[in-house]
Amino acid sequence: MSKDTLFILDRSYHDDAGNEFFCRDCVEIDGLLNLFPERAANLNIVRVPWARPRTAVVEAISEDQQNCPALVFAEGGFVNTQDALLEALHRRHGFPRRSS
Repeated sequence: MSKDTLFILDRSYHDDAGNEFFCRDCVEIDGLLNLFPERAANLNIVRVPWARPRTAVVEAISEDQQNCPALVFAEGGFVNTQDALLEALHRRHGFPRRSS
């Protein structure tokens, strides 16, 4: 049986001035995965680079839908907004809901 695939950005990137940045949504999902590794084991987790095009995401969803994090369902379809993704992780994989 195929697993859902979670696309998440590399942990950080540097701009041309050398400043380092992270994606708050990806950090939230990364924390959730680390808190519940037994549930995360049910996902294919793919880290992708910040630079676009994000080839793996484009191939799985489309060029217009490169927003990360993104959860692609094994049977087709996807979510790539934070609230929808967290709800899908709860319903499909048993992760707890965010309190606020």
